[in-house]
Amino acid sequence: MRPAWGQKFTKYFLVPQRYILGIMASLAILNAYTMRVSLSIAITEMVVHENFTVKRNNSDDCDLYDQHIRHFVEDRDILYDWDEYTQGVILSSFFWGYLISHVPGGVLSQQFGGKNVMGTGLLISAILTLIFPWLIQRSRGTIGIVIVARVVMGMGQGVLYPAINAILGQWVPARERAGIASVTYAGAHLGTVFTNVVSGFLISTTKDWASVFYLFGCLGLVWNFLWMLLCYSYPDLHPCMTDKEREFLLEELGERVDSDTKTIPWRDILTSMPVWSLIVGQWGHDWGWYVVSTDLPKYMHSVLRFNIAENGLWSSLPFLIMGFMTIAFGHSSDWLINRKFLTVTAARKTFSLIGHMGPAVFMISASYSGCNRTLVVALFTLSLAVMSFHYTGMKLNALDLSPNYSGTLMGLVNGFGVFAGMLAPYIIGILTPEQTLQEWRIIFWLTFVIFTVTMSAFLIFGSGEVQSWNAPKLEHIS
Repeated sequence: MRPAWGQKFTKYFLVPQRYILGIMASLAILNAYTMRVSLSIAITEMVVHENFTVKRNNSDDCDLYDQHIRHFVEDRDILYDWDEYTQGVILSSFFWGYLISHVPGGVLSQQFGGKNVMGTGLLISAILTLIFPWLIQRSRGTIGIVIVARVVMGMGQGVLYPAINAILGQWVPARERAGIASVTYAGAHLGTVFTNVVSGFLISTTKDWASVFYLFGCLGLVWNFLWMLLCYSYPDLHPCMTDKEREFLLEELGERVDSDTKTIPWRDILTSMPVWSLIVGQWGHDWGWYVVSTDLPKYMHSVLRFNIAENGLWSSLPFLIMGFMTIAFGHSSDWLINRKFLTVTAARKTFSLIGHMGPAVFMISASYSGCNRTLVVALFTLSLAVMSFHYTGMKLNALDLSPNYSGTLMGLVNGFGVFAGMLAPYIIGILTPEQTLQEWRIIFWLTFVIFTVTMSAFLIFGSGEVQSWNAPKLEHIS
């Protein structure tokens, strides 16, 4: 029953609570990405750079290096002698911890609700982000300390998507699923934009790479306070929900099962072909996503020779377009399904196909555009704009297959996808030791092949239908 004080505050909430929850979850992802991606920008100003005029002697490489930035880098007091391989290990170490906590995060969210699980995980990440400069400076750049900090930060963020999916499964009706979820998942793209733009501006203005970690750590703490104040794991627990919304959710979510009464049907989940096709397809998408989200700033810096301020601006443009397109396509998907133009299965497969193969083609095209900065940025922008179809395709599929176990399912699916996040920076570090255009072209062709193979699995075996094991099996007392 709603407490008396909740009734008093209900009139001040003009926006339905499920929409507030979607916005706060989007801001959670945005905050998580600022803390995750900031190192990808900052690391370009933390390390000793080789002399490009000596290193670059291939006619296919760009010769637009900005001498202003060369002087800025050389004037810094502290630089760390991390080669491309070492940088790849550091960037990928986040995902070692991210992998560990995914499935436990899903299970805990199903059993105890996603609010506290997600809040605790992002609080750990925010604190580590805030003290990261101190840790790295105290250790004098010892990569062991850096890696441990990134691993623990990854563990804190690994619960994010499973917890969000568990909460959305409890709050979001099927007819609004793509629309609300697309707003939520757009936080990843907008967070990358915010990180790139603000990081580039802060570092070029303050001449201090540490400033980005202080800012994003503090913002993470502010979000955490608001999250714990405003949001709840289950509609039943929210003290300030209007009677109208409460009745609507009870009607639409009548099949919801309280998480503390559930036993997770692991055998059914692990033998389900739609689940495994989703795992394979998501892994392929995650590879391409991590290639651009983690290493696009390095490509802009090392190949196209953008300075740090330009790097932040132009690296962010593709993600900005992607964020808005994700929201637009989410509402379009709901419209097509509700009007019976597409079944849920057809919608998920169609949107996923476009979201995989479109980016693959544009990435390849960008690698053959040489040093034409405008054209390369345009092609990367198109690549990520089209990738936004994925977020109303595969990204929603765990909710389609099992609303009741969506948190656990997302933990499993995203957990496998994390292997892509671990491998991508590491493989890129190995295959691009000189950071040349030809080396990066190999990366983009590899991404094309991965997209093609993994998407084929989802097209053949994927489904948008609720699975039979979604309904918990009740034990009969004789």
